[in-house]
Amino acid sequence: MTAAQEDLVRARDEFPGPMESTEPLEIGTPRVEDGAAIWRIARDSEVLDLNSSYSYLLWCRDFAATSVVARGPGGEPIAFVTGYVRPDRPEALVVWQVAVDKAHRGRGLAGILLDALTAKVAQGRGVREIETTITPDNTASDRLFTSYAQRHDAPLSREVLFDGELFPEGTHQPEVLYRIGPIAA
Repeated sequence: MTAAQEDLVRARDEFPGPMESTEPLEIGTPRVEDGAAIWRIARDSEVLDLNSSYSYLLWCRDFAATSVVARGPGGEPIAFVTGYVRPDRPEALVVWQVAVDKAHRGRGLAGILLDALTAKVAQGRGVREIETTITPDNTASDRLFTSYAQRHDAPLSREVLFDGELFPEGTHQPEVLYRIGPIAA
């Protein structure tokens, strides 16, 4: 783990808030009670494939150890990263969704959360590789994961994982697999 990652882990509960704010920003583990707010943030992102509200409740229960949430001054979720460890490749963390509430975008919060999550799971679970899928039109996610690889001095490879024709709606873009690693533990 780099010194910067160690600082993130140590400061996760007292991390300074967005650049313009002096309010504290808590980064922690999602709770079931956060499921509805996380669903709303995903819905309002207008770019994520929205899952059922029930699935976000389950995610907060069953995959909380491999996910993080940022809380605003009142304790309400303002951003999240969900992930899971691949059962057939326990060294790989799949980042499922990343979203930041509109009022908190443009301040690097997604990158902060991604760093905090990967530091947590690399240390606690031996994860050495990050995987995610991104559609070609999602430039924000491309920039997020490309900059993550650069910050961590880790190789990044890309390949189509699911061709658009596999999706039932017939208009889905291909999902491109981004594989980053090895990352430092």
